[in-house]
Amino acid sequence: MVEVSLDGRRVYVSNSLYSTWDTQFYPDGFDGWIVKLDATPGGGLAVDPDFVSTGFGGRRPHQIRLERGDASSDSYCFP
Repeated sequence: MVEVSLDGRRVYVSNSLYSTWDTQFYPDGFDGWIVKLDATPGGGLAVDPDFVSTGFGGRRPHQIRLERGDASSDSYCFP
């Protein structure tokens, strides 16, 4: 799943999409992870080495929700 912050400066990526699809394509399960990419002023992306989250114990982190709705999928929830 991919989420972009409303200011466009951060992109969060996880290796899970939807639980039903994850189960279909990976019936033995997998370990989830999330990484943050920083958008550079020149238009590139750089991995933030201080924000790599692993070890979800078989859980699948598929949607990133930021405080105050600061993500693209939350923009319809908050003014």
